Amino acid sequence: MRRKFPVSLLLTLFFTTLGLAVMGYHPGIEDDGVYLTAVKSNLNPALYPRDAEFFRLQLQATLFDKWVAGFVRLTGVPVAATEFLLQLLSIALIVFGCWAIARKLFDEERAQWAGVALVTAMFTLPVAGTALYLVDQHLHPRNVATALILLAISRILADKRWQAVPLLLLSFVLHPIMGAMGISFCFFLTMTMLEPVHVWLRQWQRVEDGSLAASFAPLGWVFEPPSPSWRQALKTRTYFFLYKWAWYEWLGALAPLALFWLLWRIAEKRGERLLARFALAVLLYGVFQLAVAMVMLGIPSLIRLAPLQPMRFLQLVYFFMVLMGGCLLGKFLLKASVWRWAVFLVAINAGMFLSQRLLFASSEHLELPGRGTNNPWLQAFSWIRQNTPADAYFALDPRYMAAPGEDYHSFRALAERSQLADDIKDTAVVTQVPELGPEWARQTEAQKGWSSFQLADFERLKAEFGVDWVVVSNSQVAGLACEWRDGAVSVCRVP
Repeated sequence: MRRKFPVSLLLTLFFTTLGLAVMGYHPGIEDDGVYLTAVKSNLNPALYPRDAEFFRLQLQATLFDKWVAGFVRLTGVPVAATEFLLQLLSIALIVFGCWAIARKLFDEERAQWAGVALVTAMFTLPVAGTALYLVDQHLHPRNVATALILLAISRILADKRWQAVPLLLLSFVLHPIMGAMGISFCFFLTMTMLEPVHVWLRQWQRVEDGSLAASFAPLGWVFEPPSPSWRQALKTRTYFFLYKWAWYEWLGALAPLALFWLLWRIAEKRGERLLARFALAVLLYGVFQLAVAMVMLGIPSLIRLAPLQPMRFLQLVYFFMVLMGGCLLGKFLLKASVWRWAVFLVAINAGMFLSQRLLFASSEHLELPGRGTNNPWLQAFSWIRQNTPADAYFALDPRYMAAPGEDYHSFRALAERSQLADDIKDTAVVTQVPELGPEWARQTEAQKGWSSFQLADFERLKAEFGVDWVVVSNSQVAGLACEWRDGAVSVCRVP
């Protein structure tokens, strides 16, 4: 065993590096517009004097931003380097957790590492209709929570259940929703590891129809009438609504459960006891969570629960589906054939790499700390961070993240300045924090028709909100004092 440890460590580092190289690294995109902004605000309270509520209120339930900021203070490592190092560490722990699970379920080393190889290639696999990837391309508390959950599962499979408890608790305080999903799965896994459960199941194996009842006791806030602005924000997140999913999204939710039912029955017949029980745990977890989601999202009076996104339980199911699929490929198809392994690794990694390059076509694939950029939006954000006062208040196109070449980078996170509410990321925040709805609606309403704004419109924003800087297209600069510009955008003062 000791002789195998260096090999296992080298393979873990190899697949960590390969996974990062394929998925890319993009700090400040999408959800990182909240998390990275909060970290920077914790380190420098002078930042974001006008809009801190658009990230601070959402993160009251997690310690993640305080934890990252504390690491920066303790070590003196810059924020950008800290984010990258923690992202790398979280990927390494995910890789190790996947291997630790596969090692308990499959005896063949080639099967174990084929599972790991498929997972790392598929980090950016979309999860049915949930708007999630298996792993995000930036440091996200969900990445860290996923790693901790995988490690907890490996401890349960090793029959060391109490070692899983602190891992699950830590995942919960970093990402409550993901942590709750992990605790739920580990409950079902623990139950399937108990022999009395299987005695009962054998007694009912011939029963074809069954039902699972899901019950919960919502708190009073669930039944509070939602505000019109909150409903307006909620409508932009169609993936919240299970009953509006397309047929292929439903297929993406149900097919993995059918596959795990099949794996359970086959493994049981083959006498692969632990694999059968793991597959059964995934099946029971999936059926239970789907039932809960259908109740939560199917009763109109429970609409306030929609932002909890109960269908995100599928992220773990997809993780296990990819891991088991890779292990089975390694065991029955790849075996010890070098050329099969070569074709397998090239095929799965090349396709996912290409998809990420197309998705972030205007940005470097690895936006590493200290590395320059050719993206004009990111150049503008960098200039703003270095050349405008910390209390500057900006307005941008409320849909700037979706602008050609912007690649969904967050202004707040990267420019480190306050901005009027946007109509993409701040909308998601409002669904989580309904009290922000009226102010969000007022600010986005004031920015309608942005593409045709001229000097008088910018002066109106200054009079109403105190905006003193804008980021605009070059066709809008007449009458503005622009201090930075390139072929796409300009950074200007409002007179």
